[in-house]
Amino acid sequence: MRAMPIKVYTGQGGVVQMKASFKKNWKYYLQEALGLAIFMISACFFSALLESNYSSIHHDIPDNFLRRIIMGILMGLTALFIFYSPLTSPSGSHINPAVTIVFLRLGKSCHWDSLFYIVFQVIGGTTAVFIMDLLMGRILTASPVNSAATVPGNGGTVPALTIEFFIAFFTMSMVLFTSNHPATKKFTRIFSASLVCAWVIVAGPVSGFGMNPARSFASALPSNIWTAWWIYLFIPFAGMLSAAEVFLYFKMGRSKKEMPTGIRSINREPIK
Repeated sequence: MRAMPIKVYTGQGGVVQMKASFKKNWKYYLQEALGLAIFMISACFFSALLESNYSSIHHDIPDNFLRRIIMGILMGLTALFIFYSPLTSPSGSHINPAVTIVFLRLGKSCHWDSLFYIVFQVIGGTTAVFIMDLLMGRILTASPVNSAATVPGNGGTVPALTIEFFIAFFTMSMVLFTSNHPATKKFTRIFSASLVCAWVIVAGPVSGFGMNPARSFASALPSNIWTAWWIYLFIPFAGMLSAAEVFLYFKMGRSKKEMPTGIRSINREPIK
């Protein structure tokens, strides 16, 4: 989850800028598609093995909490691979439309790059789930796995909404604050993968652990399960954009403190 300096400056807008962005950055768009595809392949494969009633591994490990821990570790390792792999890391490994929109909000990305990132994230993730459905059959498509669909747990929509907002807000806050601090920026990707592991374990039973509209759509379309899908569409954006606003607030406050006193007093004087 990093903002990469890939913006193209043409001095023009519209189609000219779109063509310039796509011509220079198409390989990064493909890396975003591949990144979420890898994540969804892993999610589908391990969800089926650990949770399907047709899986012998599911019956060999009867403890639900232990299976969630195993799933969390496996998905954390998958995220770590995506964040560091030369096949996917050059794009910044957003693999999440909400992350991409945050970097657009912070001025780290242009509108066309953001649009193409999101389109390719959706295509990559959804294609991967369709392929896994064909390869794995009912062990993946049948209940309770349902192509790794994200749905609220037994508590209903309110707990699901609450935890989806929290994990989105906390994750993006961690990314922004650690990546902008010289002592912690080299650990941001490790922290991010660790949070993926933690959220699978903690948020999984409550919300299914969405935090990513493209990831949730990738499972919802093949399975045709859209239960409370508005949560998984809107709340990740709300949580991560809220974190961005908090980050900007503290960043502006820090900038004012670092400004020399004389300059601050001059800036406060009215222009005559």
